Amino acid sequence: MSVRLGCWGRSVNAAGVKTVIPSNPTLTPGAPWLYDFLCAQMPDLAKHFDGFQLPPASKAQGGAGAGCDGYGVFDLRDIGSKNQQGSIETHYGSKQSLLRLVAMAHRYGMSVFGDIPLHQMFGDNERAPGIFQYLGADGKTLNGRGATAPGWFDGEQDWNTTTKTWNDPIPPFVKHDSVPGYDPAFGGRERSNQNSSPAGVVIADSLDFGDWFFRTTGIDGARFDDAKGTWPNFVAQFMQSRAMARKTFYSEFFDSPANAGGWATSYPMEGRSGVEDFGTHFAIQVACNSSNTWAMKDGGYFNWRPDLSWPFVDNPDTDTSPGQQVIWSKLLGYAYLLTIPCAGATVYGKDYFPSSVWPGAYGLKPWIDQMLWASRVLALGAYSVPYCDGTAIVLQRNGQGGSFGSSPGLLTAISFDQSAGRTVTVPTIFWPGTHLHDFLGHHGDIWCDGEGNATFMVPPNTGGAGQNALMFSWVGMEGYVIEVSSGTAVQEIEAAADLDVAPIPAGSTAPCGLPIYADIDTDIAITLQEPADITLITITGPDGNPLDGEDNLFRVAVAGWHQISATNTGAVDAPYVIEVQYTAPKEVITA
Repeated sequence: MSVRLGCWGRSVNAAGVKTVIPSNPTLTPGAPWLYDFLCAQMPDLAKHFDGFQLPPASKAQGGAGAGCDGYGVFDLRDIGSKNQQGSIETHYGSKQSLLRLVAMAHRYGMSVFGDIPLHQMFGDNERAPGIFQYLGADGKTLNGRGATAPGWFDGEQDWNTTTKTWNDPIPPFVKHDSVPGYDPAFGGRERSNQNSSPAGVVIADSLDFGDWFFRTTGIDGARFDDAKGTWPNFVAQFMQSRAMARKTFYSEFFDSPANAGGWATSYPMEGRSGVEDFGTHFAIQVACNSSNTWAMKDGGYFNWRPDLSWPFVDNPDTDTSPGQQVIWSKLLGYAYLLTIPCAGATVYGKDYFPSSVWPGAYGLKPWIDQMLWASRVLALGAYSVPYCDGTAIVLQRNGQGGSFGSSPGLLTAISFDQSAGRTVTVPTIFWPGTHLHDFLGHHGDIWCDGEGNATFMVPPNTGGAGQNALMFSWVGMEGYVIEVSSGTAVQEIEAAADLDVAPIPAGSTAPCGLPIYADIDTDIAITLQEPADITLITITGPDGNPLDGEDNLFRVAVAGWHQISATNTGAVDAPYVIEVQYTAPKEVITA
């Protein structure tokens, strides 16, 4: 099973206003930017997680301000590099820090997923609705790529709340797209993929952005925000185009497992995207808040298509939405989440980190870390539920994971009974006489009987804390260490007057974008994709000395930030695209 850390959260302050956690240096002096915090925590996080689910990277209305979580998008192509909306950084940090985060994660063999909100935009000119303009590479001129016109947006202001139908759109806006489900509460300007004027202009811009974003960052995949409110033909086209065609996607489709699964598997999606498994979240919510394990037995979309299921216990939306939160016994929800089969489970950062690290967080890290080891090592193969009585449930994985690998298997026991322990006997996937160990430390070793049954007592769920789950497998696995593979970052620097990196002036030498973060005794490989007039590449290390190299392959002598520069021998300014492959250090270098 692949398990990722959901890297941000929301809290509700005393005034009832939703705020973003963690904070940042703009709002809380001394607090780190999220991207820098994750880099500093990387050596520990790599022991427990397969990857990260990041928040939206694009600049939102309000920049780095309070509540600017990234979903109120202002400029898609500003990922923390333009002085717009009151800051250069987004709420989570700078472009340079984001690129370092991706590179360091790849060094540990971890994947990084972005979050792509292409449904709504905020921050247009109040005197000219629908007009968004952005800074270009010079940081002064409003010639940035992606500038909009009113015909890019639908006439949502004319939604008839009585008949639940669309009237004629209010000019200069256009007819609303045909979408699986519309929520007027989203607000902002809704991008029209189906009915834009001129036709196709919004789709063309989104495809250009997506291609640029994935090439620039080297991110491995993404969550697609509000797929239910987006024209399905565009969602499929986006995921099948250019750089996106090589990436993994799952989508927010807030609906029942049947409806979400129908969207994911029917035309035009046809399995191209997984779904954020709200069905499993609500099964966990009912079970944990009502002590009802029948909800867990029925489960969510993973019971239908585990290969398309991306489940979670809570996320920033459910955690701050009345009636959707998991309030009690949350650790039992995680024991369940980290046992079931799925494409990728997400641990909510607000659940994971302590409040000393993220004010308002719940601090479940010590217990979740134990479950993460058992999940990643043992939770493979076919899934079954050999026991459920409404208060207790036992789950199993048989360990036969096929191409995903094999393990001895896993038996997980959960009980919500707060008054007493629950003794149960269940048939298992283990051989008769197998010696089993509880890897959460709540039960002594047991042995299967002559028929392969196991008998054990699940401790009481004292105070509803959820610290009583059991995870059994072969004794002797205690010392198994998850191997951490080492990988490289592949990122592109694209220079154009309407992006955030300027072309190199004619006859000049200039830096190529931002510095990259490279480790000692590794190579930086440069591939110049265009144009031919750029003939000389140099790289300067953190000590100020140029790196040795030939044929655009350079050896790193000192770990840290390295600046790539190039010379334009042509007679005109030279836009360019450079691919950079490098290996980041495993730790943040402070010297």
